[in-house]
Amino acid sequence: MYSKIPKMDEILGRDKIKILSDSVDIEAIKDLANDILNGFRNDIRNGITEDELDRKIERLDDDIIESFSSLKEDRLRPLVNATGTVIHTNLGRSLISKDMVSSIENILLGYSNLEFDLEKGVRGLRYSHIESLITKVTGAEAAMVVNNNASAVLLVLSEFAKGKEAIISRGELIEIGGSFRIPDVMEASGCELREVGTTNKTHLFDYERAINENTGVILKVHTSNYRVVGFTEDVKAFELKKLANDNELPLIEDLGSGVLVNLEEYGLMHEPTVQESVESGIDIITFSGDKLLGGPQAGIIIGKKKYIDRLKRNQLTRALRVDKMTIKLLEEIFKVYLYEKDPVKKIPTLNMITKSKENILEDSKKVSKGLKKLGYEAEVVEDYSEVGGGSLPTEKLPTYVVKVSDDELSEGEIDYRLRHLKYPVVGRIHKEYFIIDPRTFIDDDVKRVISAFKEIKES
Repeated sequence: MYSKIPKMDEILGRDKIKILSDSVDIEAIKDLANDILNGFRNDIRNGITEDELDRKIERLDDDIIESFSSLKEDRLRPLVNATGTVIHTNLGRSLISKDMVSSIENILLGYSNLEFDLEKGVRGLRYSHIESLITKVTGAEAAMVVNNNASAVLLVLSEFAKGKEAIISRGELIEIGGSFRIPDVMEASGCELREVGTTNKTHLFDYERAINENTGVILKVHTSNYRVVGFTEDVKAFELKKLANDNELPLIEDLGSGVLVNLEEYGLMHEPTVQESVESGIDIITFSGDKLLGGPQAGIIIGKKKYIDRLKRNQLTRALRVDKMTIKLLEEIFKVYLYEKDPVKKIPTLNMITKSKENILEDSKKVSKGLKKLGYEAEVVEDYSEVGGGSLPTEKLPTYVVKVSDDELSEGEIDYRLRHLKYPVVGRIHKEYFIIDPRTFIDDDVKRVISAFKEIKES
């Protein structure tokens, strides 16, 4: 049966493959053809029948062409987030406004003064474009940025606690998405974890007893992705600050989500702001750029100038630095916080989180009406959205959703087909229904969703 497998020269001489080679590199065609031919050999070893092999060989030309078409498709592509989870880690977390995106076009298409001091005509620092903006918004003395918050914590601990102990409450040993854990980050930085207190209660005297000649830092981690309730107690930042000062130790806080506005003004629960941490006197604060801040992926480090200056000189900083796109987007978003009267209206993530039920109801009714015309069962009901991204874990955002079912397609089949469209729609399944939450809709998503359901109905 192996003799049935066509030779490469024969394949390359076929009319369809010749046409393909006019626009595709011949070596790329050979590589793909070899992959398919190796598949035939595996099929023979696994006992494929002669008739089945013949059918596969007959489809060889078309399979090569289809494979190239598949390879040329965008892997990272836009989709409709119909889950209602605003900071959806799997779907890209925070959105960037069109105004901010347009601001980076010239930076991407041409050269820039990323690390050039135009005033002095010498090499500059990339942080200089955003440091003053960040410090004005937060009230900190100095600031810098790395590629994410885990990197920020890694860098800080590497600089100030490598080979030493870092004291942390047992109740703050958090795990974030993808099984990344604070203890593991601490270990990677070269410091030794010194747990104090218990899961639900940690007292000031727990920290006091743990301090010794090998203590490097005191680390406080905001449990932004979970809450411990009931019989609990923790130590406030200002109490730890006095203890740290008395022992000449830097106090570090990992804030996680990094919110810059008072969410209570919008009817949400209180989330500690970056400004509050600065006012508490904490020496070094780290937080994410793409969560409640509403910007690009980044780890923002702020604090006392003497500490930030040391971090800028750390050799890890170059390995963890951000590119010009991140710098420009952070510049734009901190301008919004600094100059706009109501930043929430200008930042898509915060705008979605605070979106009114009335606006969501309007979109839900439009979707429901459109789907009913297509023959689906669609009902608008009250439900709850989530903030997501490990932020405000106990906050339930009142919303309206569309419950969809169909006589021919199960909820699982609807979900599968929507995810495999050229412009996918990602929702959620609850019991026997496919759920659409318009809280996370943008632009023409109502029309896109209706068109998507029409396409899967006709396929």
